[in-house]
Amino acid sequence: MKTPTNHIYNKIKNDFILCTKLTIVIGIVFIIINQQFSFKGAGITFLISGMYSFTLGLGNGIINEYLNTKWDWVKETNKRVWAGIITTVIYTILAVLIIHFIQYVLLFGYKVENFFQGYLVWVHLFAIIFSLGVAAFFHAKGFMVNWKSAMTQETTKQEIVAKTETAKFESLKNQLDPHFLFNSLNVLTSLIGENPAQAEKFTTKLSKVYRYVLEQRNKDLVPIEEELKFAKTYMQLLEMRFEDAVKFNIPDTISNNDLKIVPLSLQLLLENAVKHNVVSSSKPLTVSIYEEDTYLIIENNVNPKEAIGKSTKVGLQNIADRYGLITQKGVKIENNNKTFKVSLPLLYKMNDIMYNDDLENSRYVKAVERVEKLKEFYQNLAAYCIVIPFLIFINLRFSSGFHWFWFPIFGWGMGLAFHFLEVNNYNIFLGNNWEERKIKEMMEKENQHKNRR
Repeated sequence: MKTPTNHIYNKIKNDFILCTKLTIVIGIVFIIINQQFSFKGAGITFLISGMYSFTLGLGNGIINEYLNTKWDWVKETNKRVWAGIITTVIYTILAVLIIHFIQYVLLFGYKVENFFQGYLVWVHLFAIIFSLGVAAFFHAKGFMVNWKSAMTQETTKQEIVAKTETAKFESLKNQLDPHFLFNSLNVLTSLIGENPAQAEKFTTKLSKVYRYVLEQRNKDLVPIEEELKFAKTYMQLLEMRFEDAVKFNIPDTISNNDLKIVPLSLQLLLENAVKHNVVSSSKPLTVSIYEEDTYLIIENNVNPKEAIGKSTKVGLQNIADRYGLITQKGVKIENNNKTFKVSLPLLYKMNDIMYNDDLENSRYVKAVERVEKLKEFYQNLAAYCIVIPFLIFINLRFSSGFHWFWFPIFGWGMGLAFHFLEVNNYNIFLGNNWEERKIKEMMEKENQHKNRR
């Protein structure tokens, strides 16, 4: 597993290689455009290209990665956005001015007092706005990559919860299967008349089975020792029910007490064995549970019932799905028509996946809606920062007498500002989170109206 430090190092390394390629490509393009074929001219062109590529590209990349370590894009979106905007603007302005000072004053011989006058002012403005547009694009890309990663984890969490709850429901449904209860109560009724002592034992073990189900149903993994004790109790219950028609072999000890298993998986497999096979004195059902390598093996002989119908295999699929979501080791199922064998992976812990938080909370839905707004805002911002410089260039190049570019700068800029406020759920006249406050107010009025009825 990569550490955050290694991730940042690899990211900076990749950015460095990219900036080197950009320096070469941009340098060659401007050498051809400006006809700088001399050694000195080519060297200066590559130097300027490198200053832009490394100072702006690599610099903003390092800043972006650093900010990602300080604020999470998903959990601390507001802080991350504002930190990105402030640091990017300040750094880009300073970087562009330093590059231009080296380029125009030191290399091209412009006077220092003319650095913020005339033509150079528009050069600074053009470069700063264009650089901010590129930086906004890469910040938006970083945001979307991090958001996609977070949403993938969130989806996995929801899948785990869904599969877990489905499996728990399936286990409870099998436990409370009317046919199973009917047979158990019939056995209990007959034992009460024939053997009261045995009926008492049967009742005790039956209560233990259901107590275990209630205790373990909300757990993700349980110690294998507990599950084996439960399996032994459950098989003893079946033995009382079917007498010598059921035989079982369950180990008393295990290799490691820290090993864990998905709860209730053994009960489901044992119940399936009884459900799908003939259980009689002439064709006894033999179930063996044993440990092999890093798996717990549940094996039984096969004497299929003719009238059972086609199996849905829902229970087996749920066990396989639950293991598939918490470990890379899959459940193995083998059936050679003589023996049916299921191998369950023995685990120490889940694969760094925690889902204790409430995934049904509406904050998740709100976050999805907000990211769509943020994505639109970043697209708008990037377009603004790229298009405006070209409008300035066109205006100054072809009609410098009238500076009409100020109209799109302020008009589009105001729209961009309002768009940003909308993303942050802020209204100039109504304040922050006004939509939520209004919804809450309307709901309270509705509740009061209902109470008066």
